[in-house]
Amino acid sequence: MRIGETIKSIGPAIIVAAVVLGPGSILASSRVGAEWGWLGLPVLAVAIALMIGMVALAARLGVVYKRSLCDELAARLGRGVAIAVGVVLFGIVALYQSSNNLAVGSGLEPLFASTSGELPSNWAAIQIAILIAANAGVIASLYLMRSLYSAVEKAMKVLILLMIVAFALNLLAAMFGEAPERNVAESGQRDWLPLIALIGTTFSVGGAFFQAYLVREKGWTLRDVKRGAVDSVIGISILGVVSAIIMVTSLLVFYRVTDAPNLSGMGEIARQLEPLFGSGAKYVFCGGFMAGALSSFMVNAAIGGTVLSDALGKGSRMEDRWARHYTAAALGFGMAVGIVGILSKESTVPLMLLAQALTVFGIPALGLALYYLATRKELTGEKKIPTILKVTALVGVSLAVILALRKGILLMEKLMG
Repeated sequence: MRIGETIKSIGPAIIVAAVVLGPGSILASSRVGAEWGWLGLPVLAVAIALMIGMVALAARLGVVYKRSLCDELAARLGRGVAIAVGVVLFGIVALYQSSNNLAVGSGLEPLFASTSGELPSNWAAIQIAILIAANAGVIASLYLMRSLYSAVEKAMKVLILLMIVAFALNLLAAMFGEAPERNVAESGQRDWLPLIALIGTTFSVGGAFFQAYLVREKGWTLRDVKRGAVDSVIGISILGVVSAIIMVTSLLVFYRVTDAPNLSGMGEIARQLEPLFGSGAKYVFCGGFMAGALSSFMVNAAIGGTVLSDALGKGSRMEDRWARHYTAAALGFGMAVGIVGILSKESTVPLMLLAQALTVFGIPALGLALYYLATRKELTGEKKIPTILKVTALVGVSLAVILALRKGILLMEKLMG
């Protein structure tokens, strides 16, 4: 396949990468770089390797089976199992949507703040009004667009390109700018939550699971198995590169820096753009942060809506009527959780990181579903799943269980402390 044809054929994994690289991933990469330094890069590399394997596995399952994944699970294990998988994925998507909604409000803070940094007394009401308007617009577009997949694929390719250019330029500025004064020794205890959130957002089995649906939307068949593998490697590698750029930029600006901020607000995290954009950094960062949240609104919700529709036997395509209805429900649920977060008056960064980290609990169920379908005896010949992909799935499920246990312990400690 020629290079031009390869680039043109890339699509499903780019959509997954663009959705995964949302506000939670940007926040987690920034916090990990600032608190863990270079130790965060090996963790990111492992998560990306597992994600590539899981996306490639899901893409292969999408073309080797005649039916959709949930229909296959229903036929083999009963409709109840398929529904359970659909509900789990819908729940994960709802948590992502909540962080997307929180990001929209946070991204607008610099535009409304006074020179002293104070926000209007009715700031919560303003945020809620913005969220309602944004979600209403997305839901209206959901029902008005006929071909969701083609429009989404084009939009995600443009978004990824813009993100690469913006963060790469900032990294260069941080590398060649004046180095900040740093502490000689480590101080304080590192927070594990951003690290777990980074793994949870990067190794997104929910996004990988949807890859099987995207390749079917693309019209790929068994003849496109090699194309699917290339798509998975390129698309998810781009996700890893962007995350690494954000992480390295943050560690160059914040890691072990004297009097470094605790990155509890958008303005503090936006300081990582100061090497390139100067005093206007907070506007650039928060604007891009908000745009990233809005861009993933529909596609992220479509993952939960489409799979839940398929699990209930009501259609497995994004354009199907019930898939659109459940997508709208995911948008509404995420907005509701976001509004609760705003009314709680807590810092939005910890809330978004918590929402991303909680998704780790749903990963084992989805990973097991993929592993089960990959190990069926009837998959022989050209339909046989490579051993490396099955091993990757097994390792990913094991990691997910460990992370879920670790996250459970952290939550118990916070509740009891």
